[in-house]
Amino acid sequence: MKNEIKYILLLLLCFSLYFAADKTVFSKIYHAVENIIGVYPISYFIAYLVVGLPVLLFVFLTNGRCVLKPLGLNGNFLRGTGFAFACTLPMFIGYAILGDFAIRLDGQTFWFGVVFAAFFEEFYYRGFFFGQLFRNTKLGFLPALFLGALVFASLHLYQSNDPATLFGVFIITFMGAGFFAWLFVEWNYNLWVAVAMHFFMNLSWVSFSISDNAFGDLPANLIRGLTIVLAILGTLIIKKKQKVPLAINRKTLLRQNRRPE
Repeated sequence: MKNEIKYILLLLLCFSLYFAADKTVFSKIYHAVENIIGVYPISYFIAYLVVGLPVLLFVFLTNGRCVLKPLGLNGNFLRGTGFAFACTLPMFIGYAILGDFAIRLDGQTFWFGVVFAAFFEEFYYRGFFFGQLFRNTKLGFLPALFLGALVFASLHLYQSNDPATLFGVFIITFMGAGFFAWLFVEWNYNLWVAVAMHFFMNLSWVSFSISDNAFGDLPANLIRGLTIVLAILGTLIIKKKQKVPLAINRKTLLRQNRRPE
């Protein structure tokens, strides 16, 4: 128990260091790198990795000098991407109709709001924050999810300008964090499933300018809900065909009797 508490506290410390660096020095690192190489997508990527050094070091030292597998990056990329794309087709089709088939997407939005948002949010929040707690401690799914999901949702509150929208954005993103975490676990810790799902959902949302925030209106959310239902049902069907039991069940919701790995 004492070792587990120390592990959790150290994880929280490393995540806090990443979070503080992201909010204070990210832009400085980005501009410094951009002045050297002059390619903003690569500069963004390097800056995201630099501010995350405390997280990467923690994973490296607590997982037998390994980083990719503990974070779920060794999973099947093509399988995860193909599944996510199939599930998000309703969003592309539905939003194309709602947006009069007019694509409104610039390079900056694509790289920063779609590619890097999808990859690094899943990398730090699902692969690291939630993933390390759920895989390496006896915390159940809900406790391991809650704090990270709370922080993840709060980061999107800048999109709101009134109490109703603020609440809507928070709930949508909080539930989204739970959805991505569930996919991550049920797909045998293949982070590419969550990354690809996040990527395609973001891409369809911004390509057709559905909303200025993550909340959206009723038709947009019904279409998004259909994608989520398809992803959940698809996952359940695949696991049933493979005769693989669900990893998230009543025995792993709150407290695990033994570590899953």
